[in-house]
Amino acid sequence: MTVLAQRQSVKDASGSIATRVAALDWSAVAAHLDRDGYSHLSSLLTHDECQELAGLYQEDTRFRSRVVMARHNFGRGEYKYFAYPLPRRIANLRTALYRPLSTIANQWAETLGNDIRFPAGHKAYLARCHNAGQSKPTPLMLRYEAGDYNCLHQDLYGEHVFPLQAVFMLSAPDDDFTGGEFILTEQRSRMQSRAEVVQLRQGDGVIFPVHNRPVQGKRGAYRVNMRHGVSRIHSGCRQTLGVIFHDAA
Repeated sequence: MTVLAQRQSVKDASGSIATRVAALDWSAVAAHLDRDGYSHLSSLLTHDECQELAGLYQEDTRFRSRVVMARHNFGRGEYKYFAYPLPRRIANLRTALYRPLSTIANQWAETLGNDIRFPAGHKAYLARCHNAGQSKPTPLMLRYEAGDYNCLHQDLYGEHVFPLQAVFMLSAPDDDFTGGEFILTEQRSRMQSRAEVVQLRQGDGVIFPVHNRPVQGKRGAYRVNMRHGVSRIHSGCRQTLGVIFHDAA
């Protein structure tokens, strides 16, 4: 898929993250999600922002938990879930992305005949999660070194699941690491699984389904199951930021 063309304000390092998110062509984002199952956001974060965010990994007080993936047969590598309050840049990014994505999520729900609707504001959606006992923050930082990988999986943390999530590349491919491609798989009924490799540069993001997405068939829309993971790292260190919009139980 062609990387989305960004407006000049998206590339302006002096603009806020909220301004850059608002400047994205959200009609194109929705179209790519419907057609391909993901949407690639080019250069949404600046080099300095990527370095600043990656540096947070060493600040243990920022996080509520650390997961060593091999202990749970998730793959190899590790990740940490942020604690509330989230770092300002991450909180702003999460809030800014949620609003336009809620429109897409509601369109998907309507297409699939799902009664669930998502409020336009992320604060209201988090209140829904927290009232149901899902109050643990889910944004996370992932770190992989040579030989590490992430098995195909879905990020489901409770009854309330926002259907879209995002990952942002904080490291520079080829300079900081090699290998480690982001992978999506799609399983349609009575068909072989389809795999997609998304090439991310530093500062790029990808939006993709948490669990499933609607696909139009001859008899109307049906659900397609999605999983995501990371291929083996050949050398160096790869760090990414994961932005999930529902909280965990």
